[in-house]
Amino acid sequence: MKAAVLRELNKPFAIEDVQVDRPGPREVLLRTAAAGICHSDMHFQEGKYLWPMPCVLGHEGAGVVEAVGTEVSHVRPGDHVITCVSVFCGRCESCLRGRPHMCSGRSALLRGNEQPPALHQGGARVHQMMGLSCYAEQMLVHENAVVKIDPDVPLDKAALLGCAVTTGVGAVLNTAKVEPGSTVAVVGCGGIGLNAVQGARLAGAVRIVAVDRIASKLELARVFGATDAIDASKGDPVAQIRELTSGGVDYAFEAIGLKQTAEQCFAMLRPGGLAVVIGMIPLGTRIEIQGAELLSEKRLTGTNMGSNRFRIDMPNYLRFWLQGRLNLDDLVSRRLRLEQINQGFDALRTGEVARSVIVMN
Repeated sequence: MKAAVLRELNKPFAIEDVQVDRPGPREVLLRTAAAGICHSDMHFQEGKYLWPMPCVLGHEGAGVVEAVGTEVSHVRPGDHVITCVSVFCGRCESCLRGRPHMCSGRSALLRGNEQPPALHQGGARVHQMMGLSCYAEQMLVHENAVVKIDPDVPLDKAALLGCAVTTGVGAVLNTAKVEPGSTVAVVGCGGIGLNAVQGARLAGAVRIVAVDRIASKLELARVFGATDAIDASKGDPVAQIRELTSGGVDYAFEAIGLKQTAEQCFAMLRPGGLAVVIGMIPLGTRIEIQGAELLSEKRLTGTNMGSNRFRIDMPNYLRFWLQGRLNLDDLVSRRLRLEQINQGFDALRTGEVARSVIVMN
């Protein structure tokens, strides 16, 4: 099969021939249909987060089941599925407490270095990203990394639920549990931020303030439900938020992954407010807040993949889409071939797109 292989940090992907192993007892072989290009993958390409190389990145995907292992029960060949990095064991304390996205038994489900590699080139290991590696024509994954969906759902749109939608909407509904009638700010209006905006709309927020430096993204945020837009290039966004909301917002969501914007989200809260950092802040970076502000019961937290229970959440999000309550259509800025993946990453760096989606042949 063809795959986009990363061999060095800060270098382009190379389209190479890669071999994929046969499914083990609980593994599923997928024919990849679509894969989104996400900032998280760019973090690994740039070394802000680390993954062994050579590797095949990609964690936001959808496809069709080609073959299954002898013990697989969730899917069968021909099923359409969405993949998710939140592989769950179903037995650890986190899973049993209803927090499968924090599963502590995940590593036991994925192939270790002592096992035959899922991906290889003439026997030499090509590392798999988080048990997925969506930037390839096929994926070999554990059955607990997929959820079956209706075959009528377009797979290029379904792929977005694998990260962007589940992370952004989930951060609002699951992590923060935004209350109806509240005020919300979303800093960063890329794929994740736009989904936080529409998550706030789904939750019943009465005021949703989108913050970005790119005018086209602020316009798009209004399409997704933002009631107000602030251009962060035209002044301090914290001061603008405080003036606009008469003192601050109830909830603020950071969807970029920067120290400065995370601190700004905490600063723009009203007393008792909650700031949720969705973006992947680079390793080694410290977040600083004024300790005295904690006396006003402001809170700062992170979120992991929207605190998802993906086999419940993703089908629900698809129902929202079918009901016209969730916007997937306007998330896809462009569709690319696998051979155009480097163009997709270049567009991501400029901030000019909501989501580029690789559609396989």
